[in-house]
Amino acid sequence: MSGYRIVGDVSPLADHGFGSRSLMWWGVVGFIMIEGAAFLLGCAAYVFLIGHTQPWGAGHLPPSLLWGSAFTGLLLLSDAPNAWLSRRAHAMDERVTRTGLVVMSVAGVLLLAVRAFEFTALNAKWDQDAYGSIVWALMLMHTVHLITDLADTMLLAIFVHTHEMDGGRYSDVTDNCLYWHFVVITWLPIYALVYWSPRVLG
Repeated sequence: MSGYRIVGDVSPLADHGFGSRSLMWWGVVGFIMIEGAAFLLGCAAYVFLIGHTQPWGAGHLPPSLLWGSAFTGLLLLSDAPNAWLSRRAHAMDERVTRTGLVVMSVAGVLLLAVRAFEFTALNAKWDQDAYGSIVWALMLMHTVHLITDLADTMLLAIFVHTHEMDGGRYSDVTDNCLYWHFVVITWLPIYALVYWSPRVLG
């Protein structure tokens, strides 16, 4: 039997893959597409309400730029260690991958702390009027995704520090990094709408 190969034998195949060779990657991409559509709908609702409420944000001070801009700056900066972590995980660098997950966990906690201050400076209540409702809806939508990715990052950090690393875990880390890119990118139009449209259109 040594000269024969069993049909359907998958033993020579790798036990993990990165990017489009990973089933988990496709799951993350599918989730990003679904959630990306939700963000588009939220932003479209904001723009729709602008056209039906003139002047936009009447009776409200615009949200404070201090905390919103601080959050935006920190979020953009966080994508640098995130990209670094993704590259090192793809290279299966165990030490840097473990360190990078801790760094990203700390960054996520810091961002959530700044986000808490953002909510105190929106200058609108969620149930006050259409303006307040859509502002809070967009902010909460993004915050939920921030918390989701932070939880995943922290769980991965705990797992890789308490278990042996294998190819599948490195692939999980790169998928987590992909989702963080999504969290960063989706914030930019929300920041423009929430913080700048009342100043330009009010």
